[in-house]
Amino acid sequence: MNRHFKNKHFLDKRFISSVLGLAVAVASSSAIAATDLNVVGSWSSLELHRQFEKPFWSETLPNVADADIQTQVTTFDQMGIPGSDVYRYLGDGVFDVGMTVADYTVADAPELEGLDIPMIASDAETAQEVAQAFLPLAESTMNRRFNSHVLAIVPYPAQVLFCNAPIKGLADLEGKKVRASGRSTGEFIEALGAQSLNIAFNEVPGSLERGVIDCAVTGSLSGYSSGWYDVSSHLLPIPLGGWDYVITAINQDKWQSLDSETQQLIQQHIDSDFSEPVWENARSETARGIACLTGSGECPLGEPAQMTLVETSEKDTERAREAIESTVLPAWAARVDAETLDAWNQSVGQLVGMTATAP
Repeated sequence: MNRHFKNKHFLDKRFISSVLGLAVAVASSSAIAATDLNVVGSWSSLELHRQFEKPFWSETLPNVADADIQTQVTTFDQMGIPGSDVYRYLGDGVFDVGMTVADYTVADAPELEGLDIPMIASDAETAQEVAQAFLPLAESTMNRRFNSHVLAIVPYPAQVLFCNAPIKGLADLEGKKVRASGRSTGEFIEALGAQSLNIAFNEVPGSLERGVIDCAVTGSLSGYSSGWYDVSSHLLPIPLGGWDYVITAINQDKWQSLDSETQQLIQQHIDSDFSEPVWENARSETARGIACLTGSGECPLGEPAQMTLVETSEKDTERAREAIESTVLPAWAARVDAETLDAWNQSVGQLVGMTATAP
C-alpha cells in the first residue's frame, strides 16, 4: 500500500473545518439516504466545475429516480487544500469522490504523466481517444497509488500558448522564459530551447507584465476569463500543454461497499450525463476561447480582445514530434516501470504512432 495511506496528513484549520462541515451535513442526511457521497470537485471558478461537476453531483445524480443517493459537494480550492493532495486524501477516505488535474499528482504517481504528453492530441476527438486508451492504465495506477477507482477522465480546453512579444511559431520560443503547466510540458518547452518556469496560475499576469516570463501556457477560455490578453499580445492555439485531463475517482473502499446495482447506476449516469457533455463542450470551448481572445469570431462571454493569432505550421508539428520523441517520452519512461511502458505503448502509443523507451 502506498505510504500516503500509512501516515496521518497534517490538516490545517481551514481544511479541518471543511471536513467537519461535510461530516455534519452527511450525518444529518443519513436517515433518508441509502448512499451518501462527499464530493470534492476541481477548480471552483472554472467552467468544468461550474457547468458540469457541480450540477451533476449536486442535482443530476441525486435526482435520479429510485437512486437514493445524497451528496455534499465542494471543491479542493474551497477546502483550502492543494490540487496535488486531492487523491491522497481521497485514498485515506477523508471524502468519497475527488477530482483534480492528473498532472498535479505526478510526483506521487508518475504513471499518470502518460495521459497528457504535450502535443500528442491536436484536437478534442484525438484527446478523447487518448483518454479512452489510457483508462486501464489510469485505473491500475489509481488503485495502487491512491486506493481509488476511476469513474471518468475529462479535459479542460487545449492548453495553448500566450506570449507578450511577437512570435511566428515554436522556433521563436528558443531563449524565452515560459510558464509551463506540468512536468512533461516543462520538459517539452526545454527541448524547444526555452526556459521552463513553474509559476502559480494567479501570478502569471503580473509575471508577464513585469517581464519575469515571456510566455505562459493555459486554456484559452481560462486565459480570457483571467485577463491574460491585457499582458500578452500573441496566441499560439496548439495544445502545447496538452489538455489538463481531470480524473474523477471514488475511494476504493467506498466503491466496494456499494452494491452492484448502485455502482452500475452511478457509472451509467457519469458516462451519459457528465463525461459525454464535457467532451462535447471541449470540441467547441477552445474555439470559443480563441474567438474571445482574438476577436476572430463571436465571443459569448463578453467583449473580445485583440490578440494576434499565430498560424500553426507544418514545421511546428514536425518540431513538436521531434521534441516528444527525443526528450519528453524518454524522460517519462525513465520514471516508470517496464509494465507501465508496455501498457502505454500497446494503447496510447499505438494510437498516436509513438513508442516510449527508457534511455
